[in-house]
Amino acid sequence: MAECRDRATDQLKHWKSLRADENVDSLTTGAGQPIGDKLNVITAGPRGPLLIQDTVFIDEMAHFDRERIPERVVHAKGAGAFGYFEVTHDISSYCKAKLFQQIGKRTSVSVRFSTVGGEAGSADTVRDPRGFACKFYTEDGNWDLTGNNTPIFFIRDPFLFPSFIHTQKRNPQTHLKDADMTWDFFSLRPETLHQVSFLYSDRGIPDGFRHMNGYGSHTFKLVNDKREAVYCKFHLKTNQGIRNLTVEAARQLASEDPDYSIRDLYNAIANGNCPSWTLYVQIMSFQEAQAHRWNPFDVTKVWPHKEFPLIPVGQLVLNKNPVNYFTDVEQLAFDPSNMPPGIEPSPDKMLQGRLFSYPDTHRHRLGVNYLQLPVNCPFKCRVTNYQRDGPMCSTDNQGGAPNYYPNSFSGPECQPLAMEHSLATMNDVARYNSADDDDYSQVTAFYLNVLNADERRRLCENLANHLKDAQLFIQNRMVDLLTKVHADFGAQVHSFLEQYVAKCPQKPVIRTYNRHASDHFVSAEKSNL
Repeated sequence: MAECRDRATDQLKHWKSLRADENVDSLTTGAGQPIGDKLNVITAGPRGPLLIQDTVFIDEMAHFDRERIPERVVHAKGAGAFGYFEVTHDISSYCKAKLFQQIGKRTSVSVRFSTVGGEAGSADTVRDPRGFACKFYTEDGNWDLTGNNTPIFFIRDPFLFPSFIHTQKRNPQTHLKDADMTWDFFSLRPETLHQVSFLYSDRGIPDGFRHMNGYGSHTFKLVNDKREAVYCKFHLKTNQGIRNLTVEAARQLASEDPDYSIRDLYNAIANGNCPSWTLYVQIMSFQEAQAHRWNPFDVTKVWPHKEFPLIPVGQLVLNKNPVNYFTDVEQLAFDPSNMPPGIEPSPDKMLQGRLFSYPDTHRHRLGVNYLQLPVNCPFKCRVTNYQRDGPMCSTDNQGGAPNYYPNSFSGPECQPLAMEHSLATMNDVARYNSADDDDYSQVTAFYLNVLNADERRRLCENLANHLKDAQLFIQNRMVDLLTKVHADFGAQVHSFLEQYVAKCPQKPVIRTYNRHASDHFVSAEKSNL
């Protein structure tokens, strides 16, 4: 069977071949002292108790006890790779960020792909959004584009994020995934319909990480060197083509190769089949944002491509696998507040919430000095600030430079050219309810214009297959919402649910629906995805 082994399976063999002409390294403790025997602990006689003076054993065990850092609350399981971004089109009229300065310019990148709801040991082929997070190591500090493989998200207010994630995790008493939790939340929040429809469509189970798109999802602000600003959305379109797994194939892979996506990415890069994506932007002026029929900062909605066409920017290429998974991927930390001059946040509520949540999470999971870790360090520029000390400081702690500001002793000074773009606001400070927004018309367009008849049928079947496990009143409420999207959407899901009831006669029969489709409708194109 040796001839069937792939590059990932042969990693150790490859490592050994690279070191064939080198001497074997000396075994040492963590502090570098040579070790004479690492097979036998020190005891008082052959059968006596272990002695605390066995510092080699204590060095080993004390580190082993602390090997695992807390796993990510979301996006716990993932794969990472490294490469570069190359500019192919000039967008300097929109953005002054140095990574977009000139055609042909290359910037080093790291990327982490992930599933969202499952734990670190879950299968790669579950129905779940996929994280698509990119770190660009620019001369003006790191830019982290923390996206997903979907252009929209479930909710638009960050207050709901902890509750939403709880519904995707485990029941606090049974410690089991709970369909009642999931569908109760979805059916109570109509803004989830767009993402739910995308998730239960064919694209809900991508064929690995190489065959899916990535999206910044949020609305951002771009500023040029004249301090002119526009709003923007980022799209990363796969050059490998979109490919998805059938429910049956995904289920089989979950059993036979739960690490399918990680393995596929590693082997593709190791074999020189380097995946790539084309970066595009959509641009919306402030005037267009003010007049648009939808809130342009609502992450549950897309910007129609006919109105805001995709503008090409460059190519993202991944050509290097991690040298060590823990240091290169597990400790890799993305933060949407990392934006170099030229890229700024918009009033997108979910983005605003993530600006705090992400770095706060990293300080908890990795420590206050997580940005000093090599994979997170902005190595293209020198960090000079007034932050000092903290656990695991691994630099010179900025030596003897002053640690207060202002000062008279040559400490770092502010750079006026890096000032953020100003934006006037005139609204009252309040908790504004967005529940009366249009949550249906874009879902109607997705259902009718983006999906063909077979894709609509599979969406309804996939959705009903999970919804059937929720309580009857939750099923009824969810079908009500789907009927508001389109009569056929609700009717098909209702029909599949009745089929499941027929197979399980002890379940009560769900009621019949006669509602008409929502009056809301808007045209859309496949390119919108």
